[in-house]
Amino acid sequence: MKCPFCNKENTKVIDSRPAEESNSIRRRRQCDECGRRFTTYEKIENIPLIVIKKDNNRESYDRQKIEMGIIRSCHKRPISMGEINQFVDEIENQIFNMEEKEISSSRIGEIIMDRLKDFDSVAYVRFASVYREFKDVNTFMNELKKLLE
Repeated sequence: MKCPFCNKENTKVIDSRPAEESNSIRRRRQCDECGRRFTTYEKIENIPLIVIKKDNNRESYDRQKIEMGIIRSCHKRPISMGEINQFVDEIENQIFNMEEKEISSSRIGEIIMDRLKDFDSVAYVRFASVYREFKDVNTFMNELKKLLE
């Protein structure tokens, strides 16, 4: 590891500890040359995941898109950002545990909807209305009936 201050390659680890709920490791390092200290983080590298969109275009997986959809669905609901982050973590784990290199956006949407049903029914209906592109009140009511059964 190069020192960010003097660019010499001889540094040593003086402290290591888990960071970000044990998803990464924080290391304090000291440069053997200039003696200055700095912090590095190690994180597990995920396999790149490609999302196949409805129009068959492909793009890199973007956690933020799921996060923003959930945040919009949970607007003015009694749900904290911590709960939302944990919820997105669980969805992301499910997606990555499938160990596929490509996944359709519709499959991701179905995973989110399945989990939202149990998480918050109002957020579920909000998400479903956008995801399923409700065109009129009847399709909206049909979805509500399914939820109530």
